[in-house]
Amino acid sequence: MEHALGMQWEPQRPRILVVACSDGRLQEATDVFLARALGVRQYDRLYVPGGGGALSASGREFIRAGQLRAECRFLVEAHHVDHLVLLFHGPAVGGPAESTCADYRRKQSWANLDQIRAQQEADVRDLLARRSEFAGDAELSIFRFEVSADTSLSVSTMHADSSAPLPSHATA
Repeated sequence: MEHALGMQWEPQRPRILVVACSDGRLQEATDVFLARALGVRQYDRLYVPGGGGALSASGREFIRAGQLRAECRFLVEAHHVDHLVLLFHGPAVGGPAESTCADYRRKQSWANLDQIRAQQEADVRDLLARRSEFAGDAELSIFRFEVSADTSLSVSTMHADSSAPLPSHATA
């Protein structure tokens, strides 16, 4: 069975790569945030448990993190990425525990929500220190989706290169 989509394939690459958690509960929010806040509608995707945090060892995930940094670097180079966006997620202060990233729960099953949030912040510092391993020459922005007690979503900036306007050709 064949399904006609009524659209054409776009030969030009978006030049933006988003590394996000594979948690499907944030898929629509990711698209909305990128479109509304950053003006990005077309982007390459690397969805993996932990999102941007999967690129950091978080204390014991050295092999997996190294492999994912290499995969990210491959995509940056092969797709000529100008801007790399890393996304994290979890509960805001007082937010629901079930919104915690499952990858961080796996890596830190003993940790409370504040400790996991602190680990995500430490992972951002680690990633900034080793950005050449995964980002190449691409500009880098890092954000965290936060779920409040009433389940509303907000996004906080964890890092943004000061000279990092998103490429205009990447917007729709």
